[in-house]
Amino acid sequence: MTSLGASLDLPDYHIHTPLCHHAVGAPEEYKAAAAAKGIPEICFTDHAPTDTDYDPAHRMALGEFPAYCGMIADIRTPGPPEVLFGVEADYYAGCEAFLERWLPRQPFDLVIGSVHFIAAWGFDNPDERHVWDAVDVTATWRRYFDLICRLAKTRLFDIVGHLDLPKKFDYRPSDAALEEMAGPALDRIAEAGMGIELNTAGLRKPVGEIYPSLALLTWARGRGIPICFGSDAHQPDDVGEGFPKALELAYAAGYTEYFRIRQRRKTLLPLPPRPSPLS
Repeated sequence: MTSLGASLDLPDYHIHTPLCHHAVGAPEEYKAAAAAKGIPEICFTDHAPTDTDYDPAHRMALGEFPAYCGMIADIRTPGPPEVLFGVEADYYAGCEAFLERWLPRQPFDLVIGSVHFIAAWGFDNPDERHVWDAVDVTATWRRYFDLICRLAKTRLFDIVGHLDLPKKFDYRPSDAALEEMAGPALDRIAEAGMGIELNTAGLRKPVGEIYPSLALLTWARGRGIPICFGSDAHQPDDVGEGFPKALELAYAAGYTEYFRIRQRRKTLLPLPPRPSPLS
């Protein structure tokens, strides 16, 4: 029978390394896990360094970036899975000055743009979960999507990571409010030619749901925003986890294609068939 961890021949485009200080396992272990699950290609997208003191607890230092390059280069050997090279670069006020200079100089296949902070609040950090009980949830989500709009307008990134990350602890706005605030962000993503990921890490979080929700994904489909798949793996066993559920979500939203990427150029391919219940 097909397990929730089976890859369905889909690439996994969101994998971390211990350089982010909250992942375990060497890159070769992630590659071996992908090979065991039949995943055709993987992309390492660890948290990008910055030239400021922004969130040093959850990313490599700028001086460690050459080590990251070397770690990934060492496992880019022939044979499946193919290993791609990328980063997850946070968007925050003032990041553009560094990223505009730094990103084009790197040989990345994929750059994920993500938002993890609203001002100084790490809203998805379990240590700061209690703040949710003291804020206006709808206003907080609106501030988040305003940041996603700004992220997309920079045109520095290839995809948005975990598009509805604020739902991690199951604090949500109404459906009507979500559509109203997410619409402009989705418009900006589409205008920038960006994609979004179906990120299965949400299945391992308190919300127990893939990022993004079916509603958001359906609105994205209506705007022609392409999709890829990522586990947001922080340990080797996470690689490819939940991909059958993600594939079902893609079909439910009306998608028939996904993209693969090389040197930051996307190629659309047909989604694999839905697995049969007995396969």
